[in-house]
Amino acid sequence: MSRIGRSPIPLPNGVEVSIDAREVTVKGPKGTLARTLPGAITVRRDEQVLVVERPDDERHNRALHGLTRSLLNNMVVGVTDGFSKELEIVGVGYRATARGASSVELALGFSHPVVVDAPDGISFEVPAPTRIAVRGIDKEKVGQVAANIRKIRKPEPYKGKGVRYAGERVIRKAGKAAK
Repeated sequence: MSRIGRSPIPLPNGVEVSIDAREVTVKGPKGTLARTLPGAITVRRDEQVLVVERPDDERHNRALHGLTRSLLNNMVVGVTDGFSKELEIVGVGYRATARGASSVELALGFSHPVVVDAPDGISFEVPAPTRIAVRGIDKEKVGQVAANIRKIRKPEPYKGKGVRYAGERVIRKAGKAAK
């Protein structure tokens, strides 16, 4: 049995969960998230925990068991604490400027500034000109928006310039050798 799938999801105070056939809705202090359950996976509530169950040990159901438990746990954590991804900008003249909480303007060495607008449920913070924080309650959305920003100017291997995740190690290459 899946070690991840069989562990129950604790529900903190202030979190309400409604299970309606295949739809699970989690409501908390930071917002509301909903997800449709995949396959034959079922969820039941026991007092202050959610339990994810599968009908049999078929390969497909085993795969969905742990996945569903992780997704539901991320929903519970998202509506209570929220998620955040930090990005660093490395390069001379490269910087970020906040335009409210819903968009950020990036100067990344192009002939024009790049403006990134946040989708619903996502906000940007720029604590320093070379740092961006992407925040939200949906872990998937936060990670996707951070990946899209990184994709604008990936860190290059020769000088290391570009947008990278905080703490990301960029493996550097040696330049061409002089004669």
